[in-house]
Amino acid sequence: MADITKARKGQLVRALFDILLEQPEGMYASDALQVLAERMKPTDYEAGNFDSGGRRFERIVRFNTIASVKAGWLVKRKGVWTVTDEGRAAAQAYPDASRFFDEAKKLYRKWRKGQPAAIEEQVDDEAVENSSAVTLEQAEEMAWKEIEDYLAEMPPYDFQELVGELLKAMGYHIAWVAPPGKDGGVDLVAYNDPLGTKPPRIKVQVKRNANSPKIDVIGLRSFMAVLGEGDVGLFVALSGFTKDAEWEARQSHRRLTLLDTAKLLELWTSHYSKLEDAARRRLPLKPVWFLAGED
Repeated sequence: MADITKARKGQLVRALFDILLEQPEGMYASDALQVLAERMKPTDYEAGNFDSGGRRFERIVRFNTIASVKAGWLVKRKGVWTVTDEGRAAAQAYPDASRFFDEAKKLYRKWRKGQPAAIEEQVDDEAVENSSAVTLEQAEEMAWKEIEDYLAEMPPYDFQELVGELLKAMGYHIAWVAPPGKDGGVDLVAYNDPLGTKPPRIKVQVKRNANSPKIDVIGLRSFMAVLGEGDVGLFVALSGFTKDAEWEARQSHRRLTLLDTAKLLELWTSHYSKLEDAARRRLPLKPVWFLAGED
């Protein structure tokens, strides 16, 4: 790609890592790319659009992070980009942008050799514009953002009902649903059988708090305090949980499961066929198929 040098690509990827390293919990791709554009002003070429649409700058950066993903340095999940421990170590080991980029490419080539149908690597302008991996990545992020916004705008009690419908589709029996108002820290109670004779009892707290801070250790412990011996706790929060809260849940002697938006959606889609029609209408989804690319 004559209009952007290898050195420039390395600078963009390395600067992106510096931005993401400032956010250990991860950062939405769109936000990270916006900050990157502010720090690394796009050239006239990068600021232009491809013939197929879309600004070159964002697509070039996305394409050139593929190596870092395959190297295990960067994780892209549901529109959130997070630097791994390996990526953090690599950033410390290779402060020079070109060296950092080269090392990622080396690991990427090693990964490609292990693929059943390895092909020649393409890095020209046409490859960037037509990369199916980048197209799919952008489409997934757009779809995920729409789902997040939909859930964030759902009335809290309707969201609570959605969680209850999911549990029913998973084979559990809802014994109690908290009415609107104060709930004492429990929104749903479920059992493994209709009469509630088979342990354990499942206590559920639901937080439709997408635009609020993540649930921290204090918030988690408040819920854990209402769990009795033999209870299983399920904490559903659209905002997600801090790393400290996740660690607390893993270390607790209580049986406790945490569901953020991503995990909730995974369960919703995997049990979608078992949902009642009325339940599906609470969060109607439709799968879309994309051609699988080599990159």
